[in-house]
This record gives sequence, C-alpha cells and structure tokens, in this order.
Amino acid sequence: MGKKRELLVHEGIQSGQEVEFRDLWQSGSDAIPYRSAFKDVIFRQSWNAGVATPAGVSHFKFSQEDAIVVQFRICCPNIEKDTSICVIGSHAQLGQWKVPNGLKLNYCGESVWQADCAIQRSDFPIRYRYCKYDKAGNTSIENGPNREVSTNCSSSETKYIFLSDGMLREVPWRGAGVAIPMFSVRSESDLGVGEFLDLKLLVDWAVASGFHLVQLLPINDTSVHGMWWDSYPYSSLSVFALHPLYLRVQALSENIPDEIKQEIEKAKQHLDRKDVDYEATMATKLSIAKKVFALEKNLILNSSCFQKFFSENEDWLKPYAAFCFLRDFFETSDHSEWGRFSHFSKDKLEKLVSKESLHYDIICFHYYIQYHLHLQLSEAAKYARKMGVVLKGDLPIGVDKNSVDTWVYQNLFRMNTSTGAPPDYFDKNGQNWGFPTYNWEEMSKDNYAWWRARLTQMAKYFTAYRIDHILGFFRIWELPDHAMTGLVGKFRPSIPLGQEELESEGIWDFNRLIRPYIRLGQLQEKFGDSWTFVAATFLNEYEKQCFEFKENCNTEKKIAAKLKSFADGSLFESEDKIRRNLFDLIQNIVLIRDPEDARKFYPRFNLEDTSSFKDLDDHSKNILKRLYYDYYFHRQENLWRENALKTLPVLMNSSDMLTCGEDLGLIPSCVHPVMQELGLLGLRIQRMPSEPDLEFGIPSQYSYMTVCAPSCHDAATLRAWWEEDEDRRLRFCRSVMESDMLPPDRCTPEIAYFIIRQHFESPSMWAIFPLQDLLALKEEYATRPANEETINDPTNPKHYWRYRVHVTLESLLKDNEMTSIINNLVRGSGRSFPKKGLEGEVSLASGKQQNASAGEKTPLSSVSNGIQPKDALPVRS
Repeated sequence: MGKKRELLVHEGIQSGQEVEFRDLWQSGSDAIPYRSAFKDVIFRQSWNAGVATPAGVSHFKFSQEDAIVVQFRICCPNIEKDTSICVIGSHAQLGQWKVPNGLKLNYCGESVWQADCAIQRSDFPIRYRYCKYDKAGNTSIENGPNREVSTNCSSSETKYIFLSDGMLREVPWRGAGVAIPMFSVRSESDLGVGEFLDLKLLVDWAVASGFHLVQLLPINDTSVHGMWWDSYPYSSLSVFALHPLYLRVQALSENIPDEIKQEIEKAKQHLDRKDVDYEATMATKLSIAKKVFALEKNLILNSSCFQKFFSENEDWLKPYAAFCFLRDFFETSDHSEWGRFSHFSKDKLEKLVSKESLHYDIICFHYYIQYHLHLQLSEAAKYARKMGVVLKGDLPIGVDKNSVDTWVYQNLFRMNTSTGAPPDYFDKNGQNWGFPTYNWEEMSKDNYAWWRARLTQMAKYFTAYRIDHILGFFRIWELPDHAMTGLVGKFRPSIPLGQEELESEGIWDFNRLIRPYIRLGQLQEKFGDSWTFVAATFLNEYEKQCFEFKENCNTEKKIAAKLKSFADGSLFESEDKIRRNLFDLIQNIVLIRDPEDARKFYPRFNLEDTSSFKDLDDHSKNILKRLYYDYYFHRQENLWRENALKTLPVLMNSSDMLTCGEDLGLIPSCVHPVMQELGLLGLRIQRMPSEPDLEFGIPSQYSYMTVCAPSCHDAATLRAWWEEDEDRRLRFCRSVMESDMLPPDRCTPEIAYFIIRQHFESPSMWAIFPLQDLLALKEEYATRPANEETINDPTNPKHYWRYRVHVTLESLLKDNEMTSIINNLVRGSGRSFPKKGLEGEVSLASGKQQNASAGEKTPLSSVSNGIQPKDALPVRS
C-alpha cells in the first residue's frame, strides 16, 4: 500500500561498498494517517516545519573498516507544534537512553524524520527507540519493545544501513463523531429543511461536544419523480449534482429585493414544521431561486468565479442541466419516452445547451443552482477543516434507473436487472432497491473512469466517506426487472449450478424445481373461501389439483398490476393480503434458471422454508441442501475476493479520503480479510452483531479498524429500539448490563448513558452516534415519541424520508449541560478531543510531572528518561 518508496544514496558511498536497506511491509491500515481526514484535518499542523535536506555522509570516513553509517528514518503523522523527534538508545551517540543527549532527527517533509549516525562495527547490536520532545522539556517515548539493529551479515563491506522504521509506535488514535442526515438538521435560518450552511453550526456544536467528525447521508440530487418519493437519498438522479433541497436561498445574493425577502420570511413560517415537507420545500426554494436568478443571471454567469466552476465541471454539468430540462419538458425522467432524445449523444447535447437555443435560460438556471450549492457546501467544508472536524459523506451503491448517469452511460449498467439485498436483519423477504446492476466488465475497459470521477467529485467537499453496502463490490444481489421483492434473486458474479453437475447428483426434474409449486391445499389454506376466485383470476390448472400462473400475471409486477385493476371492490380480502399470498406462491420454488443460459441454475434463498422443497424425496433434499450451502458459503469466496480487489482499490486510490464500508447483513467470509488488507474500516452496530452466536454485540471486543454505533439510519433509534420489545429489553439488561433488575419501559437518560459510554470506551477507531441517540442523554430532549425519530424503515420501499430534529442547533450550542455530558464521555474514554479555536492543531498532553532523577518535565503517560536497555519498558497492548 501507499506511495512508492524513495531511497537516496549519498555521494560518500563508493563503488563496491554494500548498502543494506531494511524496510517494513506497509499494510492498508498504515496508509490511514495519510488520508485527508487525518493529514489535512485532525493532524493538520498550524505551523510550517522547516524541511531539512538530509545531510550528506561524505564526511564519514568510509575507509575505516569498522565504521558503519546508520540512517534512522521514522514516519510520525501526528506531531505537535514545536515538537521534534529524536532517537535514544544503548549507544553513546544515541544518548545512552537519555533524551537530552539523543540523536536529533531532521524533518524531511511528508511526516518523515531522519538522521545519520556513524557507529563502530564492534558496538553492534544497537537497541533504540524514537521519542518526541519539545522546547519546554516535555517528552513522550514510543510504546512497545525496544527496536534493534545489528550487523549479522557475512560481508565486511557494508558501510551504510538504511533503517526505514515505519510508524512511530503510539497509543492508537481514537475519535468520536455525530451522524445526522442533512435534511434532518434544524436551525433558525433554514427554510423547512437542513441546508449546507447549517453545517457550520453543526461543526461548532461538534467541537464544543468533543467530536472530530460529522457524518451525513447522500446529498446528491434525487429529483426523479418530482414528488415526495424523491426524499429517498440513495436513489441518485445524478452522482455528481448536489441536491437543490439544501440550498440557502437567502445567500444567493447580497442584493435580494425586499419583496423577495418578505416571501422568504413567510415561507420560513409556513415550512417550519415537525417534519420535512419535501414537495412544498422544493417548490418554494426553486420558485424563489428563479426570481433571484432573473435579477442577477448576467452578473453571475459572466463572472470569473462561475466560469472557473463551469470549466471544471462541464463534463457532468451539461448533461445534468439537459436532463433536467428534458425531464420537465416531457414530464417524466424515463428517458425511454423522450423520443429522439432517448439515446444520448454529444451532438444532441451540444444543441440542447447551446446559447442559441430557445430554452438556454432554463439550462443556465440549473447551472446557477449547482454553482451556488457548490459555493455553500465548499464554504461549510472549508470551515469544518479549519475547525479540525472531518466531514464524512456517503457513497450510494446504486443510481436510479431513470437518471442522468444511465442516460449518458447506458453501457455501464445492466438495465434489465435490479439490485437489492437477500433476507437479513432488516427484511425477511429481502430488499429490492430498483437500481440497475453495474456492468463491471464494461466499466473495467477505461479503468473505472466513472467511479474515479465520482470519488474525485466527492473529495472536493469530504475528507471521509462511507461506502453504502460495500458487499456490492464483492457481489451484488441481482433481481430480474419484473421482481418487486428481494427474495428470488441471485448473486452476481457467482458460479452457478450447472445442469451437468445437478444431473450427476441425480437431480433431473428441472421444470418441477423452477416452476412455482402450487397445490389445491395451499390455495385453500391461504385464501379460504375465496380460493376459487383467486384460482380463476390468476391461475391455470395444468394437472389435477396442480396450478400455475397465467401468462398475464406470472411475475410479481404483473400480479400487482392485475390487482390494481380491481378498482370496483370485487376483491373479497384486502389487496395487500392477497398480494402477499400470491407472492408467496410465485416465490415457492427451489431453483432459479439463469435467464441468459438455460443450463445454469441458482438455489433460491432459504429454499428449505418452501413447501416445494419439503415435498421432495429425501435424496433430492439432501443433495440440494448440500449444494445450497456450498453456493452461498463456499464456492464463491475466491471469485468475490478477486472481484473486490479489482474494484475497491480503484475507489480508494481515486482520492485521499478516509474510506469506511457498511458491511452489515449476510457477510461472506472473504469480506473482512479484504477490508483489513485494504485498510477499510468496517461498521459495528450492537444490535446487529457479526458473530452469529450473539444477540448483542460487545463493544469492548470490537477491533480497532471499525466504526461503532448504537444505531444507524436504517434502524430504530436507541430509544425506539429499547421501548419496542419487553423480552429483548430484559435479555439485554441481563446479558449486557449484567443486571437482574427489571429494566424500565422507557429508555431513560441513565440507560442511554450506559449504552453510549460502552461505545465511547470501545477500541474502535471511531465511535459515531446518531444525533437522536445523543439527545436521549437528557430528559428534556426525549419528549418526542421515540418512533417519530426513526429516519428510515427498510421494509417499506416507499418510506418518506422526512425526519427533522425537534431542537435547533442554536439551542444545542447554548446547552452547556448537554455538551458537558458528552465532553466528559469523550475525555473519560480516552478519545481525542479537538482543540477549540486551534484549527485542528493537536497539542502535547497537558499532564506533567517532575522527574526526580533527570530533572526534566515529562507527561504522566510516558516513561522515565533513565530507560534501561532490553525490555525494561512496559509494553502497552
């Protein structure tokens, strides 16, 4: 991992003299301190260290047979102001373990410190350590056992040893953050929804609370349908364009007329509601923005600032503006209905966006909106970096089928398929997100340029990001376009069951296994007296008491459409109940035939639960059961590992953002080793443990390379989860809280404090908390019904994403008691605390003690300057 190495051989080394280069393997996690979240934000230095040119070694007498020059070289990305690095060790030139007399290193840039030291061959081996020190006498010596350098080679010609010693060994850095969707933020200035400029207030609150990170949900434009369905933030209209919903219209101009200001004030009062009114807010903002645009369009569009923005973004900005115009003109985002514009071409695009076109002002309005969104988000992002706060974005796994990207890059998508997830914690029937799957083979032809462009765009604003459903880069759950649920799918890529393989095992009746298994008894059980109506309407009896679906309703979408046609109320039961039962019937299969190769098959997920499987003979059951477990848990592992190692490094190398992955659900065994190899942080949610034998995760046992949280946007909040299940609450109390007392029905601040503290104290690199869970720490913020604070219901594909925090950021900033509670949790858990007002500067530990023997000031956490050789130092795990 990491950048290429560079070895500078000095002029003093003569021909024929040997050079030894001793280096350490660099793993994925070693590169993390050089990601922008740390390099440019948390470890960002407010001082400019002078870069010293490494001294030449010609002054050393190489002619002396017993003289060896050792170059000590160490990386220290987390260095404090006015602090330097030295080497102390067992040799006189290394200070005999005394810091004041140690070998002082020179800063060489890129967090590297180095210096040369001539040592007699007879003095080897040399034991040593690296140490931080400052002008005030504060010192901090690295952890772990002593390092050692020896000359055990047979040749006496070695005159120079390069020691590339990797990283300074310190206590692993740990931080904390807050997570909240952009639309959920509430401030005194917003217009019915959180806005990009509100992030500055959120950053202020984060710093006051002790947080180094603010995490958002996706902020891309999702305006596909022109209604509240577009509140779903993971269905991107464009993976490059920002959402107009988050625009602050008051900031569009310094010269907004009074009548427009009055309109804004009225809109603020009208839209200041408990939840987001997506449609009204979008309509209001666009209406006001059009009026301001009409007044200043020439001034803005001709400005050098706009021209720079346009030239840097026109590759995606032109298609986006054209798409928005065509969407509104044809009143649909379904580009297959756009006539001659259905198929994208650059010639057609240039005509659409040309200055001579009648609709040029409409095109420019979309440019104008994106320009101001860019300015406002950039202002907030710059402020976050200045305050030492990481802004973490979210990379959705899919794009909407009717999007700019599928219009422009149709060859990159499998448009006749849909993505989703197999049954899991969230939904026993699986999930169908409706996005087309990716054509990875086509994407690889230009080295995944579309993905690289996405990450480059994100990096303009964010210093960290979360990969939504990272499993999709190993394999995706692919569903046919006619499916509505997520149950009857297959993994792509995967190694199917071949017909020859099945036949060799004695499985031959494929029509029986792939056809929905429908018998008279099932119909009577599911539909009761109305079974005859259902059978006559939806089914054919192809054998006595054996049924199959009619051609016009033999898919889930056809069934739903058929049911919608009964507007006259002729259904004996509710439409939803009949649909669920009919879906159960059509999903009652054992094998799925590959639509592209009739001789390949895939085992249906949870096939043992079907009556189709249960009615098979024992031999067939045993064979299919074995093949099922092989397909889902064994035979794909190498394929999926190779697939991820092709795609994920491309994403990670496209920017220097810190990368995290959402690895919840059915996790193949290859996933975590690959994430560890690449230095990808995983996600740990206590109620969704990755260990199959646990009901609740144990935060104290999480690994360092993780992000832990008590809940997430796809699950109930901490309060709602606690209050919805009495038996589970009792089990949690006994197994996690180790108490036999009857737990309270409500999630009291004391309960919330216990659970949140568990996560703060975990070994995870990051503990990130939904804002709703943090508000549960104080009684006055827990007045809203808990179930109203849930952001998403994954079981509902048409969920309205509209939750708004019921308290403004300004009020939270004034609540010193609340910030004090969180402050104490951060400090008490040993997590890093941002220095308010120091613009991300990290200072030395404040605790000092007087060393009686050496008379030097030393942090309480460090060891004495009178260090003894060998293993005299305590080893901290």
